[in-house]
Amino acid sequence: MEEAGAAVATAGEAELNLSRLSVSLETLESELEARGEERRGAREALVRLLLPHNRLVSLPRALGSGFPHLQLLDVSGNALTALGPELLALRGLRTLLAKNNRLGGPGALPKGLAQSPLCRSLQVLNLSGNCFQEVPTSLLELRALQTLSLGGNQLQSIPAEIENLRSLECLYLGGNFIKEIPPELGNLPSLNYLVLCDNKIQSVPPQLSQLHSLRSLSLHNNLLTYLPREILNLIHLEELSLRGNPLVVRFVRDLTYDPPTLLELAARTIKIRNISYTPYDLPGNLLRYLSLASNCPNPKCGGVYFDCCVRQIKFVDFCGKYRLPLMHYLCSPECSSPCSSASHSSTSQSESDSEDEASVAAHRMQKVLLG
Repeated sequence: MEEAGAAVATAGEAELNLSRLSVSLETLESELEARGEERRGAREALVRLLLPHNRLVSLPRALGSGFPHLQLLDVSGNALTALGPELLALRGLRTLLAKNNRLGGPGALPKGLAQSPLCRSLQVLNLSGNCFQEVPTSLLELRALQTLSLGGNQLQSIPAEIENLRSLECLYLGGNFIKEIPPELGNLPSLNYLVLCDNKIQSVPPQLSQLHSLRSLSLHNNLLTYLPREILNLIHLEELSLRGNPLVVRFVRDLTYDPPTLLELAARTIKIRNISYTPYDLPGNLLRYLSLASNCPNPKCGGVYFDCCVRQIKFVDFCGKYRLPLMHYLCSPECSSPCSSASHSSTSQSESDSEDEASVAAHRMQKVLLG
């Protein structure tokens, strides 16, 4: 074990590096117990323990007693199928790296994790490159988590309870089999980085526009054909990756259009003609309905709509180079633009450019990258 001793010396007093030793679990147990005894009388407590690439099939038992002040544990690149109860004894652990193991089956995480001190201390958790088919329920109770990585697993979905992780700043879920983004994902106020690349996602919910702290959104290599128009509300977004998606190459509109109801026709007439009224002039249901009006984004129209609208995909230019497909809602088929070929110049503008898009500051557009 002389190599390990040399690694410890170079890593500093607060770190024990036992990586890539390729020794048996029994030998590693003995070494950890010896190091733990040494540390009990040391002035500086051990805070970092590195055990990657040792072919471990279980956590060393010595973790449960000799390392009460440990803040970082790295057990990546082993053959772990479960993180045992020894983990719960690490009351001050802030970072757990357990990527590229065999975790994912029943009992992969210790019972009582959500009720343990780790619920308040753990800030960084990396479980990428394992076999999880769903996000473990106990992880959704780790309220102090700031970074969660579950990339390269076999996840089929994102649970709505992800919104419980209110401190989350970075969420990495790339390289899974996720088909939908739950709208609850928009309820993470501190989220800066969201990675959902290399999945099977077909649409983005408009609720993601509530992620006002978001700086990077990776959606490349999915099945996206458009983005919601609300994506323009992400004013701090610096990087948007969309490559490898079947993005539409022309404007499209729905083939079916249900005509407005009589209630909506009456409300549209009042709004468009600016007819003055008092609460005593109109039926109660019409009064309430009038407050639900949405302006048609076509500046040449000036109309409004309520429940009945036409969905249209329209490109918005970014950086004078990229064209971003956004979903628009128009008041009638007459407001729809003619189909626009992808070969058109990126400087051309659609007849239905909205005032909102025209007012987007140039410096905001230049922060968005599509590739």
